[in-house]
Formats: sequence, structure tokens, C-alpha cells
Amino acid sequence: MTAKPQNHEPQSLKETLYRVIFESDTHAGRLFDRILIFVILFSILVVVLDSVQSISAKFHTILFSLEWFFTFIFTIEYSARLYCAPDRRKYALSFFGIIDLIAFLPTYLALFFPELHSLIDVRILRLLRIFRIFKLTSFLVEYTHLANALAASRRKIMVFLSVVLMIVMVMGTLMYVVEGPEHGFTSIPISIYWAITTMTTVGFGDITPKTDLGKLIASTMMLMGWGTLAVPTGIVTSEMALRRHRPDLDPRTCPNCLADDLNASDKYCRAFGVELPSDHHK
Repeated sequence: MTAKPQNHEPQSLKETLYRVIFESDTHAGRLFDRILIFVILFSILVVVLDSVQSISAKFHTILFSLEWFFTFIFTIEYSARLYCAPDRRKYALSFFGIIDLIAFLPTYLALFFPELHSLIDVRILRLLRIFRIFKLTSFLVEYTHLANALAASRRKIMVFLSVVLMIVMVMGTLMYVVEGPEHGFTSIPISIYWAITTMTTVGFGDITPKTDLGKLIASTMMLMGWGTLAVPTGIVTSEMALRRHRPDLDPRTCPNCLADDLNASDKYCRAFGVELPSDHHK
């Protein structure tokens, strides 16, 4: 009877941390997410301001102190996530686990390894902190919906991109033949570059057709560009509309693999087929 409470105490603490850090269906979990979103945005602002030389020179001490404050916060957060994760190795190697690590690791590297100047500019390590912005994606349900829609539409988008690639290659080669090196189309790759900038309606103007036939081809490419830009948007929008009629997503994650795309009616994890706890389904 005395050994059971001793084993239950750390397990209860771990479960409580898991609910606060990884879940968003409790008051504490929502508060934790909101505070962390604020910290992420503020830390990104510090990184941006630190890159402005006039501001950095005037407020160097303040920015330096804030950077270490945020680094300390992200270090504690990563340690807590690693502690309460059901599979620590899987979390550490996951996308969000790597992003959480990048959020604070460059600051330590730039401090403890100044000799990295001989291999790589330390500014690159410091600017890696901007990847903290990706931490926001783990707190936004809308991002999950959009990411799922993109993943479900990837085959259609790949087919569309392959068609676009064939068009720009054909049109670029045709422009190379029509215009030639004397008008700036010195090679097929350069002509394909022109076709891409024209079809995407960017039109840098560094290479322009001079012949009447070349202008006709360019006009055709511009008109095609208006249509092609709408295709991927329509594909993703259609998928999101279809998902709107499907069962709502459960805001909690699978305690076994940390998958966060569970439906309210799911009884088993979609990734590994593990039975979910009773509070994960009705």
C-alpha cells in the first residue's frame, strides 16, 4: 500500500505536464499555448530588431538579455516536452521536436563555439532563431487543416506541376529557336527561365522578345499564366471544402505517437493502430 502512491506521484506529474503541454482542451493547456505564442512572436521581434545595426548598437544589452531570456524559456519548454513525451526519441526526431531544438540551440552554439567563425559566419547560427516561427504551427488548428488538405491534394498538385513544367520547357525551347542568342535567349535554360517568369506573371523584364512571333508567344504565355495560377488554389480549396463535411478533429493528440489528426469518433490511432484511451472517443 505504501509503494503504490510513490509510483503514482511522478506518473501523475508526467501526465499533468503532458495534458498542459501537448493538449489544448483544458484551461491550463490553452493558457500555456497562448503564453508560448506570445513568447515566440516576441522572440522573433527581438531577432528582427537585432539585425538592424542602428537598433542593435543602441539597445545591444537589452536585446542580448531578452535573447537569453527567451532561450532559457525555450530550453525549459523543450526539456519538459522531452520529459513527458510517451516516446522521447520519436518526439526528438519529429518535425516539431527538431523545430523546438532549433529554437534555442543556435544561441548556445554561437556562445560556446566562437571558433565557428573559421567555418561559418556566426550570424547564420543566430539567424536560425527565426525558425522559431514554425513553432506557431503546432498551436494553430487552422494550420493543421490546411496541412492536411495540402497532403491530400499532393498527387493532383504534382500532376499539375508536371504539366506546367512541360509547358515551360516547350515554350522556352520554342522561344530559343524563334528569338535566338542575339535577343538575349542565349540557351534553352535561359529561355525556360524566361518562360517561368512570364507564365507566373512576374515578368522581370531582363529578357524580352523582339520579334513579332516571339511577342505572340509571350502573350499566349501571359494569358495561360492567369489560368494556371488558379488551378492549385482550386485543388486545395476543394479538398478543404470536402473536409468541412467530415467529422470534427479532436484537439487532443494520440498519447502513443503524438499524432494530432484524430477524429472524435476514432477508437484507434491512424498511424499505428493502437487503441486510444476511452476519453479520446465517445
